[in-house]
Amino acid sequence: MPKPYWMRTIGRVAFLNCDPLFYDLETHWNVLAAPPAWLTGHLLRKDCILAPIPAADYARHADELILLPDIGISSRGEVGSVLVFGEMPLSEMKSIALPTDSATSVQLLKHLLQSRGLEPTFQTMGPDLDGMLKQCDGALLIGDRALEGAKQHPHSVQLDLGQDWLRLTDKPMVFGVFAARKDTPVESLREAHSVLKENLLQFERSHDRRNQVIEWAMTRSALDYERLDRYFGEVFNRMDAEHLLGLQEFLIDACGLSSGPEFAW
Repeated sequence: MPKPYWMRTIGRVAFLNCDPLFYDLETHWNVLAAPPAWLTGHLLRKDCILAPIPAADYARHADELILLPDIGISSRGEVGSVLVFGEMPLSEMKSIALPTDSATSVQLLKHLLQSRGLEPTFQTMGPDLDGMLKQCDGALLIGDRALEGAKQHPHSVQLDLGQDWLRLTDKPMVFGVFAARKDTPVESLREAHSVLKENLLQFERSHDRRNQVIEWAMTRSALDYERLDRYFGEVFNRMDAEHLLGLQEFLIDACGLSSGPEFAW
C-alpha cells in the first residue's frame, strides 16, 4: 500500500540555511518550502513527515513533537543571518520591531536583552527593514533578509544574536531543529532522516558538491559566491554533543521548558 502523500514530503525552510541538506532532494521527495514558523503548523497538520522548525516552537509543542538527531540549524558565534539593525547602539534603543517569521530569534533576543538589563518595547510587523526602522529604533531580521540587509547597510548592524549567545553562555546556538510528530512511524522517519544526512555528508566531504550548493543558493539570493561560502561556515547543519548542550540551555533558560529535548532515537 503506498504511503500517504505527507510521508513522502519533507518540509524545507524557505531560507538558504538548509541548502546543504536539501540540494537535489526534489528528485525523489516532495519538498514543502515555507518560512520557519509556518513549517511548525504544516508539521502539526501532517502536511509533511518532518521539517526544520524554530527551536522555540519545539518548546511550545514538546508534548506533540519529537526531534531528529544529528541535524539542525546552528552557529558557534557569528551567524550573520540573525541580526538587530538600527542607527543607534542596542543600549539606546527604546523600541525594537520583531519579524513575524521566526519564533526562536524573537525569544533569543528577549533573553539576551534581559541578560543585559535592557527593556525596550516590541512591535511585531512584516520583515521589511526600512518599514521597521521607520516605526522603531531597532529591527530584528533573520535569514536571507538579514544577510542582504547587512550587505546593503553594514554600519546599521548592532547585534549578531549568535555571537551574543556565545558571549553569554560559551555554547553554540541552535536556532532550528528537525522535528516530527510523535505518532509518525519511526522507520519512515529514519528513511527521510537518512537522505538529509547523506546530503550533508556529501556537502562536507566533496568540494564539487559544496560548489554546487553555493551556486544553487546564488540563483535565489543577491549574495555573491564569496559571501555564501563564508555563510556556510557560519551556519552549521550538523549537531554534536556541544550543540545539544546549547540547545538544552536555550530550551530551559530562554523558553521555560522543564526538561531538555526528546529525540526519536
